[in-house]
Amino acid sequence: MAKKRIVVTGMGVVSCFGTDVDTFYSKLLAGESGISTITEFPCEELPTRFGGIIRGFNPELYLDKKQARRVDPCIAYAVAGGKEALKHAKLDETALSKLNKERCGILIGSGMGGMGMFVDGVQTFHEKGHRRVSPFFIPYILTNMPGAFLAMEVGFMGPNYSISTACATSNFAIISAANHIRNGDVDLMICGGAEAPIIPMGLAGFSAVKALSQRNDAPTKASRPWDKNRDGFVMGEGAGVLVLESLEHALARGAPILAEYLGGGLSCDAHHITEPRQDGEGVAQCIHHALNDAGIPVSDVNYINAHATSTPVGDMAEVNAIKKVFVKDRHKILMNSTKSMIGHSLGASGGLEAVATLKAILTGFVHPTINLEDPEPGIEFHLPTKAEKHHINIAMSNSFGFGGHNASILLKAFNG
Repeated sequence: MAKKRIVVTGMGVVSCFGTDVDTFYSKLLAGESGISTITEFPCEELPTRFGGIIRGFNPELYLDKKQARRVDPCIAYAVAGGKEALKHAKLDETALSKLNKERCGILIGSGMGGMGMFVDGVQTFHEKGHRRVSPFFIPYILTNMPGAFLAMEVGFMGPNYSISTACATSNFAIISAANHIRNGDVDLMICGGAEAPIIPMGLAGFSAVKALSQRNDAPTKASRPWDKNRDGFVMGEGAGVLVLESLEHALARGAPILAEYLGGGLSCDAHHITEPRQDGEGVAQCIHHALNDAGIPVSDVNYINAHATSTPVGDMAEVNAIKKVFVKDRHKILMNSTKSMIGHSLGASGGLEAVATLKAILTGFVHPTINLEDPEPGIEFHLPTKAEKHHINIAMSNSFGFGGHNASILLKAFNG
């Protein structure tokens, strides 16, 4: 039996390049780095003092003033990304009122949740005692609360939960949301990820596992996937959110159909808490599962938005895994890394990269990987270092997380 077709009708971002999807992608096409020195809090003693930090974001544009002041930024980013995606999907208040909200759900995940709120609460407890701990401490640190808040704002009563699989979170959420539509549970899902980790504790924690670049003298040059001189990833933050609908539902309401979701694959390396399997077996299985779910041959994929974080081990482990699957005509496949410009937004990264992938499909232009000055040998795929025109047949976007969690999604232009 043919699977229910699923289409993307809206996209929303909160990023170091702002909250406008078109601006976000134009800066990526221009090869502009959003990485800068952190001035928002003291971090002189930390080995890494830069990131893809969000500036100028006003939560009061998306939440009432009281809530905007209280909530952890992770929640505010998710609500903002979700509302921007709904606006992009032509779902204003009038259009929203016409939806069967019992058949509309939300699946927005986070790797870390309300980390800032957690750190502040612990500090308050130790300095001032339990009576001064905020009553909002527990609710606002939960990873399910970003999606819950968005539901309260828009009234969606369908499936609403979070997934937390570290840096693979967003793709897990997108795949699970799509499966709810395919199973007939809902007609529409808002899905993706949100993260707000750029705080002293976040930097200290990732520095302790020696995951971050320490190129403090040149922040814009620090994220350099596949380059021989890479020394770790650059932390980012924000939200990337999609609106998925069944094709029938989208057509019935006259929605703007941006692209088609074909399928997704999941796997686990079952190997190590932070390092990927060097034989690439887990990632290769994940990609095969995605291709099988979509019912397409390997040869149909000609663009890959790679996980490519700029870590010494991870970048080539992913390449080796992809090469296990894509054996022929590798030079015809364009592959790039969005993280080279916005950093690694952890649980939000897959959502932001899904938006970048969709914009590549819609515009016919693939953004560059910047700072790729001395590529590792033997990659074989085409890695553009400036924006290139490219007709995308089918695109794949990869996300992998600590713990060995792997997720790949497949997208294509909508052809009716």
